Amino acid sequence: MKILAHVFAVAALATGGFAQTAEWIASTPDNPWRPQPNLALGTNRDDAPYDLEVRLDQRRQTIDGWGGCFNELGWVALQAAAPEAREDVLRNFFEPGRGLNFTICRMPIGASDYATNWYSLDDTPGDFELKHFSLERDRSLLLPYIKAAMKYQPALKIWGSPWSPPAWLKVNQTYNSQGTNHLIQDARHLAAHARYLAKYVRAYRAEGVDVFAVAVQNEPFASQVFPSCVWSPGELRDFIGNYVGPTFKSEKVDAQIWLGTFNNNQFSAFDTALSDSKAAKYIAAVGLQWAGKNALPEINARYPRLKKVQTESECGDGSFDWPAAEYTFSLMKHYFGHGVNLYTYWNMVLDDTGRSAWGWKQNALVTVNAASGKVAYTPEFYLFQHFSHFVLPGSVKLESYGNFDDALSFLAPDGRLVLVLANTQTAARIVSVKLGRRNLSAKLPPKSFNTICLAAAEVASANTK
Repeated sequence: MKILAHVFAVAALATGGFAQTAEWIASTPDNPWRPQPNLALGTNRDDAPYDLEVRLDQRRQTIDGWGGCFNELGWVALQAAAPEAREDVLRNFFEPGRGLNFTICRMPIGASDYATNWYSLDDTPGDFELKHFSLERDRSLLLPYIKAAMKYQPALKIWGSPWSPPAWLKVNQTYNSQGTNHLIQDARHLAAHARYLAKYVRAYRAEGVDVFAVAVQNEPFASQVFPSCVWSPGELRDFIGNYVGPTFKSEKVDAQIWLGTFNNNQFSAFDTALSDSKAAKYIAAVGLQWAGKNALPEINARYPRLKKVQTESECGDGSFDWPAAEYTFSLMKHYFGHGVNLYTYWNMVLDDTGRSAWGWKQNALVTVNAASGKVAYTPEFYLFQHFSHFVLPGSVKLESYGNFDDALSFLAPDGRLVLVLANTQTAARIVSVKLGRRNLSAKLPPKSFNTICLAAAEVASANTK
């Protein structure tokens, strides 16, 4: 399946006169990604009511990019597709200007819960010198997946996080929740794990993969039946401040260190490390997912200049349906409304069961039928496209006000205004929007996502006092 790539006609604006229209794409459950008739722009009247006002003069955080997570089962699923269809999927994720424009993606360090089975990059017990550290397992699935993406996005940036350290570094000597699921908290084991993370960065960079950041632990407060490891907030503070940070510095590993990924909404869990001068000097960002999103107001209040990244969009239950996309839109509103710079989906591709190696069904942006090889693009794919196709790295979120809440607006690097509107109602809804000196009105289809773009010349005109 090929995704329609809509190119906005800005050339006419540059060659004389204002088009005085905004371009519009809409997606509904039955008709995704359909260009709509251009919307006429009007000039504001002081007495005119508006459902939404976009403040071109109130600029918030800069958007670093969009992405998903590379997992082994995603690459396995893609192998069932015909070669041409598989390349289309990769192009629609990564080729600039075509589909989702993904530029920053996540990967697991060792096994995630969507690996084919559990492993680490050094499974030799007692190998404190990491002589047996190896990427050989990753060469079969993860590295080919990442390299296939880099064919279309050579500048792809990667950040990694472990679901579990090597089992021999842990009290329970295994990957999951059996027994005491903690890393052994002595200097020898902590130092070895810090060197393991540094070695991961260097090994992937040697493969030509730009690993620019490491989040020290996936969901550190949850012991799971899949790979996991529990840390207390104080243990994470000390691990970063006494081991990871100094190791990266001494070994000249210039990757960022992220606090997270946290799925805990207790501000104290963040503050334990962030308020500690020894640890905080190494922390470049906090990573939040699931319940962690609810800690954002307190984080912003206490640490307003700290970078915040959304690390995992909530994964659903394998429904692959429109309500799942609407829920993800609500997550995007929350995260971007609280200042995140990066939004990360979870599994980009799965087979059409969505089933993990341990039995949980989850959603994906694209599915592949294992028997027929049929590729399907889910509603969440199109939701992402409504954002990431236009909101490129370097875009700035704009503030907006009014009685229409299902809206997000951005100023793109080329000066375009990007307005994303959702209508979750079962009836059409007319929304009037004030854009500086200009205004527009759109009749949003029932159950729809909509992107409306105003060319740079029109934005400049609307912004003229």
